[in-house]
Amino acid sequence: MVKKTADLEYGSSRVNQSLSPEQKIGLLRDMIRIRRFEERSLKAYSRGNIAGFLHLYNGQEAVAIGAISVCGENDHLITAYRDHGHALGVGMSMNECMAELYGKATGCSKGKGGSMHFFAPDKNYWGGHGIVGGQTPLGAGIAFGLKYRGITGSCLCFLGDGAVNQGAFHESLNLASLWDLPVIYVIENNGYSMGTSQSRSSRYTECLAKRAEGYDMAWDQCFGHDIYEVRDHIQKAIDRAHGESRPTLIEIDTYRYEGHSVADANKKIYRAPEEIEAYKKTKDPINVFYSKLIEEEIINEKQFKEISQSASEEANKAAEFAERSPYPEPSSILEDVYWETDNPEQRSSKGRIFFNDEF
Repeated sequence: MVKKTADLEYGSSRVNQSLSPEQKIGLLRDMIRIRRFEERSLKAYSRGNIAGFLHLYNGQEAVAIGAISVCGENDHLITAYRDHGHALGVGMSMNECMAELYGKATGCSKGKGGSMHFFAPDKNYWGGHGIVGGQTPLGAGIAFGLKYRGITGSCLCFLGDGAVNQGAFHESLNLASLWDLPVIYVIENNGYSMGTSQSRSSRYTECLAKRAEGYDMAWDQCFGHDIYEVRDHIQKAIDRAHGESRPTLIEIDTYRYEGHSVADANKKIYRAPEEIEAYKKTKDPINVFYSKLIEEEIINEKQFKEISQSASEEANKAAEFAERSPYPEPSSILEDVYWETDNPEQRSSKGRIFFNDEF
């Protein structure tokens, strides 16, 4: 399998050669929109406007946008709790995402899911899951559904490096390979689980993705600060899923600037502040891509500033929208929990729904 190579020029690879200048600027715009949304979210959280957890995606933008940008009509996505970047990448609006963070009825999950539960099934985006590794068998299930229905497609299932030791993850790899499922497991390896470095939590040789060999599964590894590189490697995995109906485990080395969540007060204790600043200085995915587009004479500084300003204004307006929006009515607390409960005329399961019992 392929081992990451930093010096390869991915801009000239097949999947990237086909990009128009407008499409390349669009990729940069998408990454900047994520960064500005997360910055505005952090500001709202600090003001007490957002309750619960908030897992920010700053620093990892090229992974979500690069992967999503090579997906087709029948390619699906599912991820873990650090889900804001993927949500915006598939086309969810800042308004519905910000309102969900605020717990408002206008949010994508009607204010009942919060930061970890962004969903948009109409955009092939299946969340947004809070249980570590819990999305991995669901990703296999989506891929199984595609194969069962004879649809050429795939499911990209994202997870963090801290999820690779979960039992459900390994059960998923086994079934994905055993049943030839078109699922692509993408480890977004930012080096740290919840307050713990990868070296203190996982035993492995070479890289985490190599564990796929134990399941007779293809694996790959690349860097996540170069969107061209991400697109190239994800495209190869999608080609395998579409052409051979075989799974792939791909590890993308990236970095998060903030803590595991906003509540992670030790983010600059278990890693040196100099480490964070060094990554920002040399590998920030937005700056790296902006520099490439400058070299390609596709964008100039004035355009970059305009895109950044526009994204900031959009994020601010989303926060205003969230602040104006109403909270869910208490009477709706039992709605949107189980589909069959909301659609009793189409219910096919047997038994009773416990919360409908009268006490």
